[in-house]
Amino acid sequence: MEYHFAKEVFERYLDGYDRENDKVRLKIVHTYGVVAQSTEIARRMRLSREDRELARIIALLHDIGRFEQIRQFDSFMPDTMDHAAYGVEMLFGEAPDCPPRMIRQFLKEDTWDDIIRTAIAKHSDFLLEGIEDKRILLHAKIIRDADKLDNCRVKLVDDFETFMDATAEETGASAITPKVRADAFSGKSILSSDRETPMDYWISYLAYFYDLNFQESLDIVAEKDYISRLIHRISYSNAETRETMEELEKRLLAYVHGAYV
Repeated sequence: MEYHFAKEVFERYLDGYDRENDKVRLKIVHTYGVVAQSTEIARRMRLSREDRELARIIALLHDIGRFEQIRQFDSFMPDTMDHAAYGVEMLFGEAPDCPPRMIRQFLKEDTWDDIIRTAIAKHSDFLLEGIEDKRILLHAKIIRDADKLDNCRVKLVDDFETFMDATAEETGASAITPKVRADAFSGKSILSSDRETPMDYWISYLAYFYDLNFQESLDIVAEKDYISRLIHRISYSNAETRETMEELEKRLLAYVHGAYV
């Protein structure tokens, strides 16, 4: 298993897409950001060299289905494509316009196929369920945490229109639906189907913090001050929305720093 070999294959795969497209560019940068976060989580957890390398390869391939989603729909919205399921089909099945079992281009051995397949398939599930094997569960948790941590960077530095399909001003002016507010205040992640307004989507990205699996991941959130930086990235011209965000900031900081201590 060799990450650098898999990366070379991945780069050749990316040549089939428009690297100048903002959404493609975002996902390329995100992929390598998730690799970096997976590497850091594994390092902090003092995992074996093999598990560190495996975590990096899973991160490299976790969003491979996104590029076809962009090509076909020019969107990241979940109602256009289940990108995780499509990525698994590309790698381990016979997706259209892809060579069968494309995973063999990245890894010659099939030793880790079950771990890679399950981790990618479940990395964007609302809840992580149905995994009994401890090593598979470990890697499924690592990729979920790493994905969320790099999404903090995405939401801080990329244009709103690229990942939100709305401007920062439109987002801050919108209302928050009662169900989304109640779930966020209850320490729950937000179900995709419950999101109606731009602010619902924005809150759902903040509620990711409730779904982090490892102390090491919470440490990174606290060290990077992600909560306050994200909440204050935009202005909230809707008064009720502003009050909700002030309260949510307090609750999220208490949650992360409570676990952090």
